[in-house]
Amino acid sequence: MNDQTLTTEAETSADEMRSAELVKSAATMEDAAREFEPAAATPDEAIRLLKTGNARFFSNQSARPPMSAMQRRAQIAGQTPFAVIVGCADSRVPTENVFDQSAGDLFTVRVAGNVCGEEVYASVEYAVRHLKSHLIVVLGHEGCGAVKAAMLSADARSNEPENVRKLLEKILPAVAKLPAIRDAKARMREAAIANVRLQVHRMNENPTVKAAVETGEIRVIGGYYELGSGAVDFFESEEDLQTDV
Repeated sequence: MNDQTLTTEAETSADEMRSAELVKSAATMEDAAREFEPAAATPDEAIRLLKTGNARFFSNQSARPPMSAMQRRAQIAGQTPFAVIVGCADSRVPTENVFDQSAGDLFTVRVAGNVCGEEVYASVEYAVRHLKSHLIVVLGHEGCGAVKAAMLSADARSNEPENVRKLLEKILPAVAKLPAIRDAKARMREAAIANVRLQVHRMNENPTVKAAVETGEIRVIGGYYELGSGAVDFFESEEDLQTDV
């Protein structure tokens, strides 16, 4: 057993004791967030952790060890995720796996088409206001069914249930002005990325998020996950995220 292992075990034991004390004192989630620190302390650190984690994932070198009972108990009192992921509900995009992160590291909000709506905003606002998250990532992906459905004709979309139609309406502005692309796969990729840019724009307009961005506490970026390779393309700069909508 090396010194690093001993240090990790000591830190886990200390976290467990602090967690037990918070549980006994009926601490709130805000109390827990003040007590424990997330893995990243800045937006840039959060981006680096996601990028290196995804690199491990797509190169088949994932490093997430199984959580011990002690580590699970240490999370009873609360959570301090370093990033919020607004992702698609698609079963092929397992967020923690894609970024090679453990339970408690990511605050994940999943909805078809990774669209921003009332419930998504509420979840994100909670993470921004009460937890210590430093990054919001709107994560689109290859072969997104919601984006593909939004690209159908109005007559075809009218056959969907009412709530599905309402969801597709949140994507429509992103795909309405796509450039002429003959290759179907390339066109779908462009559509999914255009939707990511639109949803990032909407997220940045949320008053709670906007205030946190202005103080430097939070950044909002985009990502596109390729099902085949397992790699995530990150969109971070204003130029990367510019939308025509």
